[in-house]
Amino acid sequence: MASSNLAVMPFPARRPAGLRRVGALVALAVTLTAAAGCGSTGLTDADPSIVRTTTMVAGAGVVGLERDTRTACPAPAPMDPGASTRNVAHAGGATTVTGDPMRIVVLGTQALDTTCALGLWERVVGATLPPGASAQPSYLGTGIGLIPSVGSPSAPDLDRIAQLKPDLILGTSVPDAAVAAKLSAIAPTVFDSVDGGWQRQFQVAALALGRPEAAKKALADYHRDATQTGTDLNASQTQASVVRFGGDSMQVQGSDSFAGQVLSDAGVRRPAYQRGKSYPITSSDLSNADGDLIYVLFDGDAGKSHAEQVMNGDAWRELGAAVDRRVFNVDDTIWHGDGLTAARAMLADLRATLNGFVTG
Repeated sequence: MASSNLAVMPFPARRPAGLRRVGALVALAVTLTAAAGCGSTGLTDADPSIVRTTTMVAGAGVVGLERDTRTACPAPAPMDPGASTRNVAHAGGATTVTGDPMRIVVLGTQALDTTCALGLWERVVGATLPPGASAQPSYLGTGIGLIPSVGSPSAPDLDRIAQLKPDLILGTSVPDAAVAAKLSAIAPTVFDSVDGGWQRQFQVAALALGRPEAAKKALADYHRDATQTGTDLNASQTQASVVRFGGDSMQVQGSDSFAGQVLSDAGVRRPAYQRGKSYPITSSDLSNADGDLIYVLFDGDAGKSHAEQVMNGDAWRELGAAVDRRVFNVDDTIWHGDGLTAARAMLADLRATLNGFVTG
């Protein structure tokens, strides 16, 4: 296993910066190998190593290079007793689903995350790819990456889906009415993008899969782990900033974002100017980007190029977190995602970084 020269080290005492900076001692050597596979055996047990060479981006330490995805998806949860027939109210209306689905087509990353979180990913016979992507998000494991593509969420391949003979179609965003009707003619179809946030949406998808009680337990386990993570890290003493870069934009990820919600679950504080809804900022005024530490997300290659331009500039380098080498580049598909598996991956990133600084 190859290893990098990047380390996330415990931060020492340093000059006051207006924000309280206290934390427990954490040391983590970050390797360059991301182990493959996901959950139980089946689609792949090859478990190849993915060797990566980038450990720094414009002074930010790249987080998650050592992520082991072999246990991202747990063993399959059994169908709940009495759930053989369930009526599911969802973003596309209401659908009756019967039986334990064995052939599932998934039309969105959030829905795919749910099949992983409930251990049912090996039943997925087809899945759409995220817009503009050539592969599924790596945090779900390379097993899920081998699931055949059925187009994009906005333009699913209806003929291919019909050929796969699914007994359940699980999506996130509702397509236009004509496409939705054609999908429903192939198999019972459920879209999880209801109001109420990612945890409510997870429960809708779990009901469609016949596992609402398993979902409740999984969420309870997550909240226990989030609370414990916050306690272990003394998280309430750190104010974390989260900034997402697009090709020509920057946005503070506020309390309404997925990242903001998971940080809140773990008890991580936010700077006062990041405790409301997400909002745009500009390179001419980066003051609202600062915090005890900054997590940066890149929306694709264009977002990364924009981030490098901004983060190599004097204004960014003068931010307290940049001076203290407490800027971390995290996986956009996780921190800007939706789903229980992504939330758990975020907790792992917090454990690796919240009380550390970048060196190397």
